[in-house]
Amino acid sequence: MPTLSAEELLAGSALTHRVPLPAQLVAGSADGPAEVVVRPLVLADIARLNRAAADDGDLASALMVQQALVDPRLTLEQVHRLPAGLVEFVLGEVNRVSGLSLHGDELEDAVHAPLARACFVLAREFGWTPDRCAELTVGQVLLYLEMLGRGERPAAS
Repeated sequence: MPTLSAEELLAGSALTHRVPLPAQLVAGSADGPAEVVVRPLVLADIARLNRAAADDGDLASALMVQQALVDPRLTLEQVHRLPAGLVEFVLGEVNRVSGLSLHGDELEDAVHAPLARACFVLAREFGWTPDRCAELTVGQVLLYLEMLGRGERPAAS
């Protein structure tokens, strides 16, 4: 199997994808079915979006759509005025072309992975955000789970 060069790896970020939009989400044009052109998000985009949106998932979604749309180009304000279902659909396509979505079996495996389940339990029991859970070491996760099993709670931080 050949090894890719750096240029070949980076070339994927320049690809664009035509995405047909479901008729029920947009008013079709006289030219036929409506579509948009999106590009995959790269790591620098994701890092910038995470900093800009902080803990606001809705803002992060809108920024992802705004950054990935190549045609038409939209401002963030314009994305915020789009129907929610359309934004959700385009976001799903952006995630897919960016390699950020999981397929059925992968999603099922991720949901049932012991560490993912443990973080879900800790988040639910202690009201922690996913970011807070991601900062924990495996040892801390095990310690907190043991505490829960004994009916104990960690001291407020």
